[in-house]
Amino acid sequence: MAQSEPTAPLDGPGAAMLDALFSQSLVGLHLLDTDLRVVRVNTATPAMRDVPVEDVVGHRVDEVYGLLDADEVMALVRRVLDNGVPLVAHIVRAHRRGDPGHQYFHEISVFRLETPSGDVLGLAVAVVEVTEREESRAREVVLEMTREHVGRTLDVLETCQELVDVLVPRVADIAVVEVVDAVLRGDHPPLAPLPRDVPLRRAAFRSAAGGGTDADAPQAHPLGDVRALPGPTPYTQALSDLRPRAVASLDEDLPWLAADPARARAIRAAGAHTLITAPLTVRDTVLGLISLYRTRQGEPYDEDDVSLLLQVADHTALSIDNARRYTREHTIAATVQRQLLPRRPSSHPALETTPLLLPPDSGGQWYDTIPLSGARTGLAVGGVVGRGLHAAAVMGQLRTVVRSLAAFDVEPDELLARLNDTATFLAAERATLPTADPLHRQALAARFAYAVYDPLTLTCTVAGAGSPSLVVVHADGSTEVRNVPAGSLLGSEDKTPFAATAFTVPEDSLLILSDTPLPALVASGDADALRRLAEQHRGRPLEDLRDDVLYALAGSAEPGPTALLLVRTHPFPADRVGVWQLPDTPTVVATARRLVRDRLADWGVERETAHDTELIVSELVTNAVRYGSPPLELRVINDRALTCEVRDGSASTPRLRHASVADEGGRGLFIVAQLAQAWGTRYTPEGKIIWTEQNPPPG
Repeated sequence: MAQSEPTAPLDGPGAAMLDALFSQSLVGLHLLDTDLRVVRVNTATPAMRDVPVEDVVGHRVDEVYGLLDADEVMALVRRVLDNGVPLVAHIVRAHRRGDPGHQYFHEISVFRLETPSGDVLGLAVAVVEVTEREESRAREVVLEMTREHVGRTLDVLETCQELVDVLVPRVADIAVVEVVDAVLRGDHPPLAPLPRDVPLRRAAFRSAAGGGTDADAPQAHPLGDVRALPGPTPYTQALSDLRPRAVASLDEDLPWLAADPARARAIRAAGAHTLITAPLTVRDTVLGLISLYRTRQGEPYDEDDVSLLLQVADHTALSIDNARRYTREHTIAATVQRQLLPRRPSSHPALETTPLLLPPDSGGQWYDTIPLSGARTGLAVGGVVGRGLHAAAVMGQLRTVVRSLAAFDVEPDELLARLNDTATFLAAERATLPTADPLHRQALAARFAYAVYDPLTLTCTVAGAGSPSLVVVHADGSTEVRNVPAGSLLGSEDKTPFAATAFTVPEDSLLILSDTPLPALVASGDADALRRLAEQHRGRPLEDLRDDVLYALAGSAEPGPTALLLVRTHPFPADRVGVWQLPDTPTVVATARRLVRDRLADWGVERETAHDTELIVSELVTNAVRYGSPPLELRVINDRALTCEVRDGSASTPRLRHASVADEGGRGLFIVAQLAQAWGTRYTPEGKIIWTEQNPPPG
């Protein structure tokens, strides 16, 4: 401490001025000796007026004033005495005499007093009461924490728990949040005043008792309990006129406690002595109720606390309403998705499938199994980038287009090209929306993978948009990851053509088709997961394998939205297929009719259906001989429909026309269309196939 020049001793005017300083200063002044006992003190400040001077002089400050952290404060003061380093603007907490329930804040500055020769005389302590400033600062901290920590998720219950975690113990010793039960489901909140029969759910609770653990804290009702509030009470009144209620003293004589016995018992058991409750409201609708109690903190709630709680309630109510709106949209999107997805994958003697959507309710993901001609099956998985109702709507549009294109027997790469045209059109429509529409700023894009499996030739042809993947687990336990050609996302401006690849799939294999990469099932991820799947897949239900895949994916880095289709192949019954190579002669028609007649008789097909099938085969073979080119092949399949196929080497397309009365020909396809439920043309590298289907299939 720097030493000053010697000065004259204080006497006369100097002593009078020192006396005036101690008697008139608005700052509390204390002079302490080296034993930290008070030598002189002023009583002008409010903090000192309650303590007579004779009770202070000659005593240590921790013996006189109700310091809450007395040991810590005295250690700091003694450190100043020992090293001479001043303590400036340190906050201490204390209780006033006669008011042990109220906490006050003081800002102290401590300086060591020395003689010109360096001898230590004692300490000078300046004290300023800053209770109002510190309480205001504490309220600002609570508001800042509320804005930072409450409403971080779009979950109503999580938001309520975040709120009570902020308020306890900073503002309350016990905090309870109750929410209108319909709000948790995303429904519109009721208008104020809240009807008496509207149930509220206890959404969050926190108590400062036991270090913040809530298991043994007294509660009127457990978390999750749903019931209407009995009344009249301050709680029901706050929900009626949307005004907060502060109860300064929760004594036994309050008449409204009898209206809610369960809450009254909890109040008594917890030792709560003061209450403040405020509604959670948005635009004159009631979302819920916040109730705060004090048990340890002695002072009752005042107007500043009411103002703080109202600001906290406003922020929380907006967060809850945002979560409610998200829940509502999420529920609608999930409902739309469920309605747009197939109820169950279509069954097939040579194929069984089961889907897996991750997450299952994003709204934009889909799968499909599409019956195709010739006992083939189209396998589709896809996902629209984004979530919510708009993603679900686009998903429904794309799935409908896929179904329509698949009915024309187009190859997977051509189907993706046509589907991309539709997605590009939808993206262009979205771009024309008003700039204020949120969708205007969201690009439309989708992932998609499409495969066609033929159980008669044991081939699978697949193409994809994005980065699809296909894992094949063979019957012998070996596995492979097929290289699916990656294409641009549907709806993008990239004009790169889509490509398809075909490969053989042995019987009793397991295929996992996904619209995104599966790092947990390939060598770059958890290789053991794929090995375990290969070892265990035979003889187990496909649904159990789906769970295994889900667990493997959950164990890796969290994947993005993914649609998967698990496919298990089986041998197609050989006795349900008839294949004949036909000579290119006019007499072959009679031969074809006889072959089909005999095979249908073996299958037990009823006479009328068999007669129609013979006529269909007669017309198809006649057209192939007359307009096609060899080689000719006839195939009948007894599958989900009775299918007739005639293959020839010509790529010319037949068309249905209506012959006039005088025409001698031109009625073949017209007759076929009348007898069959469906018919079409499928092109191959060697030519084309004309096929028909008759439903229902024979018994």
